[in-house]
Amino acid sequence: MPSNQNTQGGKTFGVLKAQQRDRLEEINKEYMEDQKYRDEEDLAEKLDSFKNKYAEFDLNDQGDIDMMGLKRMMEKLGVPKTHLEMKKMISEVTEGSGETINYRDFVKMMLGKRSAVLKLVMIFEDKANGASGKPNGPPPKRDIASLP
Repeated sequence: MPSNQNTQGGKTFGVLKAQQRDRLEEINKEYMEDQKYRDEEDLAEKLDSFKNKYAEFDLNDQGDIDMMGLKRMMEKLGVPKTHLEMKKMISEVTEGSGETINYRDFVKMMLGKRSAVLKLVMIFEDKANGASGKPNGPPPKRDIASLP
């Protein structure tokens, strides 16, 4: 059986995700070359972070975050929203031009000066993840004498 035919399940998903990341990387390169964003601090790292976040919530791998992807994102970030609130967020990001958020709109929102609700939630989530007081790794070994 040829390897390019009849791929199933995880293999197909992996191929689709790789293709999606390649498309997003091409768009990131456009932003890197754009004069408008040249003076943006840590642009490459920010774009890579945006790419990873976007790919995580693009549920249908079509290059757009739809209502269900946004719902999942908000729930994962710990701020579930109503259907109407999510429609308003999408309209705010896309400036009323669509019912899904494409990657260009997403990056424009995150790099832009306007403070969209979605942008604020994602920035808050990044700060919360970076400042977690939880120790990494397994807990230290203790002996019986140190127990209360």
